[in-house]
Formats: sequence, C-alpha cells, structure tokens
Amino acid sequence: MKKTALITGAAGGIGQAICEAFAKDGYNIAVHYSSSGKTAGELCEFLKEKYNVEAVAFKADFTKEEEIRALTAKVISHFGRVDILVNNAGVAYQTLFQLADEKKIKEVLDINLMSALSLTKEILPSMISSKWGRIINISSMWGISGASCEVHYSAAKSGLIGFTKALAKEVGPSGITVNCVAPGFIDTKMNGNLDKEAVREIIDCTPAGRAGTGEDVAELVRFLAGEKAEFITGQVISVDGGYGV
Repeated sequence: MKKTALITGAAGGIGQAICEAFAKDGYNIAVHYSSSGKTAGELCEFLKEKYNVEAVAFKADFTKEEEIRALTAKVISHFGRVDILVNNAGVAYQTLFQLADEKKIKEVLDINLMSALSLTKEILPSMISSKWGRIINISSMWGISGASCEVHYSAAKSGLIGFTKALAKEVGPSGITVNCVAPGFIDTKMNGNLDKEAVREIIDCTPAGRAGTGEDVAELVRFLAGEKAEFITGQVISVDGGYGV
C-alpha cells in the first residue's frame, strides 16, 4: 500500500515543489489549498500524469477550526491514513509592529502557527495507530533570527520551532519523527511583493549568492521523510544559502 503525504499550502511555490518531490518517490498526494483551486487542480493532474500516483486536491480555510477538522476527515476517508504531514501553509505580513491590524494579526497566527497545531492533533491518531509517521514543519529564517516589520510572522514561525522540539519528545516513542525546515529567501510568489533593493540586500548577505528555489526546500523535506532520516527528530534545519551563518 502506497504511503500518503498531506502537504498544506500546496499551491504555492514551495508546496508544489514538495508535492512533486514526494510524487517522484511514489507517494499518493493530498494537496491542500485555500483559494488557488485552479492551480491545485492543475498540480494534481500533472502529478498523476507524470508520476502515476494518486493526487487529490482538498480545500480548507485554515482560519476556521471546523474546516481543519473537515479536511482531516476527508483526507483519511479517501486515502485511509496520512503517513507524512508537511505543515507548509503560510502567509506573509509586512508592517510596522505598532501599525499592525488586529484582524490581520489573527490571520497570520492562525495560518502560520495554529493551523499546524490543530491539523497535527487531528492527524496524529492515524500515525500513532500505525506506529510510524513523519511531521515536517516549514518555518523560516525569520523564525530563527526575527525580522523587522515582520514581527507577527516571525513570532508565528518561531512558534513552529518550539512546537517541533516539544512534539518530537512526546511522539518519538510512537515511531513518529518531527522536524522543522527553515527556508531563507526563496524565489516564490509570496516574496514577489518585496522591492528589488530589499531582495538584492538579502542576496548580497547570502554566501551562496542567490535566492533559493522551491526544489532546494523540497529535497530536504523529502530526505527527512525517508528511511535514512529515521534517527533525526526535533531538529531545525536551515535552507538559506548560509544567510544565518
């Protein structure tokens, strides 16, 4: 029986690359999206045609707890279980801390942090019953070092790091590993609103001398889900071209 990977925020640049990485390895893919239904549908068709795996799109608004529960029920009903959960969904928010909108703050915390906790809680029983599972949280370099004018985003991504370390200790005896990937500046649509000067400054401070790609992140996620990483848990691994050195 093929294993199933659920990737949240799968319609984004990093999410699509992660989906393809797992499809290459023969996993069935549960593709979560919030608003990009057309992109998610096209991704599923691509994965099915190129890699001969089952790929199904599931819609859920991660600001609503009931939709997270419904997503879990639908995915498990369709695939039977979830073996790998990649908490990748995220939204950016750039503003001065004192000018932040309260509604937007809640959205950032809900999508970037709380959804990962809630979804993991829903998925864990199927992993525990199987005595095997992989949970991989996508944080950010700003979750490690913090970013001016992205205080709430940084706080949420930092929360994912603490979540990773604590949960790894709790579920390790059940054969489940929990790890965190912290990307640096990745060339995705989400970063498309940054001005060219800001982008150039980040790249100039990156020893690798370039922006990262979704594939750079996906290959690490793929490794952490594999058998060769079974003794790695509770770790935060940066994919940032050396930015944080």
